[in-house]
Amino acid sequence: MDFVDFLKWYMAFVFSTTLHEAAHAWTAWKLGDDTAHKAGQVSLDPTPHIRREPLGMVVVPIVSYLMGGWMIGWASAPYNPAWALENPRRAGLMAVAGPASNFALMLLAGLAIRSGVELHFFQAPSQLDAMHMTQALTDGWPQFIAKVLSIFFSLNLLLGTFNLLPVPPLDGASLPLLFASRGMAQKIFSFTRHPTFRLIGLYIAWTLFGRIFHPIQLFAAHLLYPDVFYQ
Repeated sequence: MDFVDFLKWYMAFVFSTTLHEAAHAWTAWKLGDDTAHKAGQVSLDPTPHIRREPLGMVVVPIVSYLMGGWMIGWASAPYNPAWALENPRRAGLMAVAGPASNFALMLLAGLAIRSGVELHFFQAPSQLDAMHMTQALTDGWPQFIAKVLSIFFSLNLLLGTFNLLPVPPLDGASLPLLFASRGMAQKIFSFTRHPTFRLIGLYIAWTLFGRIFHPIQLFAAHLLYPDVFYQ
């Protein structure tokens, strides 16, 4: 195991996941539910998030990296179910805020990569993977930065896309709350909290995501490098 690459991945994972949950917590707080705010999760300090979900924030990311060379995991922000039932559209906005933060990080990484290409620090990689969404033209710090930006881009594309899948317990299951009538929204909310449907949803999400992520990654790479064809 390359320990430096491990640190790059873990730094990106902890920051991205912390921002994701902080976005949930901040949005809920601003829309009337201060549950996560009281728990200290309206913060980019990862400590309260790690304390709440040590398995998803520490153990699973390390194991997934050792097994596959990339990281996955989870965290969670508490909220008041009574508030969500009373305010389903606000609950939907709270849910969307997490993936939106990941796509924002991906966009920032993508802009940095494109800037590096225009300034002749980076170029399109010969082979596309999570650690090589761009390639440095010289060794040293440009190579280090290229890998960090590649990881941030890939990881946040993965986190944002996965969490938007419309199955419980993922954030995407709450998207209908933004458009449904109050009565229907309350039924949808109750459905997404049922333990059986959450387990089934996770199985569907994991099976489906393995099929759709590669085309999504190729599409993102085409946006970065319009003149390069990857397959």
